[in-house]
Formats: sequence, structure tokens, C-alpha cells
Amino acid sequence: MRIAMVGTGYVGLVSGACFSDFGHSVTCLDKDAGKIETLNTGGVPIYEPGLDLLIAKNVAEQRLDFSVDPEKAMREADVIFIAVGTPSRRGDGHADLKYVHAAAEEIAGLIEGFTVIVTKSTVPVGTGDAVEDIIRKTNPNADFAVVSNPEFLREGAAIEDFKRPDRVVIGCEDDRARDVMRELYRPLYLNETPIVFTTRRTSELIKYAANAFLATKITFINEMATLCEKVGADVQQVAKGIGLDKRIGGKFLNAGPGYGGSCFPKDTLALVKTANDAGSPVRIVETVVAVNADRKKAMAQKIIDAMGGDAKGMTVGVLGLAFKPNTDDMRDAPSLDIIPALQAAGATVRAYDPESMKESREMMPDITYCDNAYQAIEGADVLAILTEWDQFRALDLTRVKTALKTPLIVDLRNIYEAGAMRAQGFVYHGIGRA
Repeated sequence: MRIAMVGTGYVGLVSGACFSDFGHSVTCLDKDAGKIETLNTGGVPIYEPGLDLLIAKNVAEQRLDFSVDPEKAMREADVIFIAVGTPSRRGDGHADLKYVHAAAEEIAGLIEGFTVIVTKSTVPVGTGDAVEDIIRKTNPNADFAVVSNPEFLREGAAIEDFKRPDRVVIGCEDDRARDVMRELYRPLYLNETPIVFTTRRTSELIKYAANAFLATKITFINEMATLCEKVGADVQQVAKGIGLDKRIGGKFLNAGPGYGGSCFPKDTLALVKTANDAGSPVRIVETVVAVNADRKKAMAQKIIDAMGGDAKGMTVGVLGLAFKPNTDDMRDAPSLDIIPALQAAGATVRAYDPESMKESREMMPDITYCDNAYQAIEGADVLAILTEWDQFRALDLTRVKTALKTPLIVDLRNIYEAGAMRAQGFVYHGIGRA
């Protein structure tokens, strides 16, 4: 099938590359000429493990290309995906749909023959209706159907998630479009992937409900971690004990400094706003949003408390800036709250992250960026681990202890075992553990 993918951000680029690897012909479109130039010269504007090789393979086999000109791709497309950003709107927290609406207007003027328009972006309930109205008003004679097909990709494992998903959700009320979507995802039938066909509005809500539930699990275990610290329990054992219950499950029960990234912060907030507008408040999700914001602030204070309650004149060596490992995504990363709070308390920050420092420099230009983990630690009064990159799990602890002014570690991801660290002479603070 012929696919036009509008948007070469995280979702669009991964989805386009994976669809081309299924054997479809894909053109990824973007208004950003610099980004398209990067892709056409063999570069990849985001970091995602394996994505560079997947793109190169399918470009070489002439199933994948990139363009700023939508005309040919859209006129020839059987399916056009809208995969543009839907950031939180300033002032009210609603999802900003201006890029979705602009894409719909452009699509309306270019489609020929029956075309399936698929919203891949995360959007509030009713957005598919709005997209349909825009296209219908712009081109009354257009033959098309609008479908909702939310993404469930984890940054750092997106290719695996796309090719071997837990499920595919398709919101569709047109029989022709349903047949097209079945053919599009036919390769996944071989893996017996559950494909859930539902209404468009239900599909849109499934995405928000899924992210809100996962954010709730993270926030719940973070609150349990704080309670564990107060009563002398171990949050990792608590998580294991409840996670073995099949009704609960062990995923997303790792205590830490709070959730971040491109999805959970904006999607929980958008769901709260949507629910309030509908007169059906989601009080649990409202609390999750508030608790997560407080959590990030509390983590900075945890580091300060470990230094005796006064950070003035102190140097903090920070390992990890991205919101999670295996990505360069800094959106709503806990580091963006923790580091400024440390600086406001008078600390100097030296930091290292394997992939996100370019983006971090634009957001936090006034910290010292280092070439490796040991350079960030050298001469620091405390080591703070903010992101659980694999390379931070096996540091040379003798070298770390020598490099630090004082053998003090605040591990906000619990990647080390407390007893073993203390046996090696470190003053070690984890999350939710005595």
C-alpha cells in the first residue's frame, strides 16, 4: 500500500520506518526542511535504538523516502497518517490541535480517489470528528474516511513495540476504511496480534485512559516509596510483592523521581481538561498530576538533605538527564525540575548523559556538561543518579569513591544495592529503602 506520513517526529518517523519494513511504500513528510535534509543525507534527528539501521535499509530498498512536498505523496496515497505534535496548550493544559487541523486542511486539497485519513497523534475525544468536518468543508467532493489509530510506543523500545505490539486499536466506522486498515496491519496477523476495532471516539479515549493508568501506577509506587522511608520498609520488595498479583502486574512499579517524557505529562493533563469540560471530573488523575509535580521538587530536596541540608557552594555530579534511558527526549524530564532547584539552593552542577546533552544544553545552558560519567563525578560533593542508563549500572566504584570529595551517592533510580554500597564505604541514599 502507499502511505503518506505527515510529521517526522518520534511517532511519525518510527511508524513510517516500520510500515516500510512491512513492505508498504512510505513517504514521510515534514515542514521542517532541515529535518528532511538530515534524513535524506543519512542522518536521524532523534535517538531511538535501531532506528538508523531500519531507515537506511528501507531507503536502500526504495520503500521509504522523505519530502517537504506533500502533493505527489498525498495524491497517490491509499492511507495518510497525521502524526504531528499535540503539545499542551499554554494557559489551560488542553491538547493544542493547531498542527492536526492544519494537516487536515492540507490533506483535503490534495487527496484523489478514496483515501483513509488516520489520526496517529494523541488527541482528545472528538478530534476525528473535527478532522472529518475540516476535510468535508474544504473539499466537499472528497471521497475519504477518518480513522483513529493511537500509538502505544515506548521510547527506547519503539521498534519492538510497533512490530510486536500488545494490541492495535483502530477506531473506524466505515467498512471500506476497515478493510484498508486490516490490509495495512496484515503482517501483524501472522503474530496473532489482537486488533481491536471500535468507534473513533472510543479509540481516542483508549489512548488517554491507557497513559493515565500507567502514570497512576508510577505515582502510586512513588507514594509508597515515601511511606517506606518513613516506616522502614523496602519499596522494591513491596513492588515485587504486589506485582506478582496478576491483577496488578509488575510493570511500571519502579519507584523514582516522577514520570516525564512526551506522553504522560501532557496526556494526563489533557484528560483532566477533557473530563472537566464534559462535566465528569477524573479526580484520581487530577491527583496523579499534582503528586507527580510535587515529586520532582521533593527529589531536589532529597539531594540537598543528603548534603546536610545546605547546598550552597556544593558541587553535584549528575548522571542522566533524559526522562528515561535509551532516548534523547528531555520533555518534562525530572532533571528539568531537579537541577534548577539545586542551582537555586546554591549548588554547582556537572552533568553527563549519553544521548540528551545537545537538547539539554538548549534548556539548561548554565550547567557544566561533561564527556563521560567520571568527569561529571570528579570533585563533586555528591553523585546524583537521575536516569538509569545501563552504563551507569556498572561504574567502577573504586574510581567513583576516589573522584568524589565525599563518598556520597543519591540514587533516584535504585540501580545499586544499598547494603553493598555501604559496605564499600559509601553514604548511600536510594528511593523507598532504609
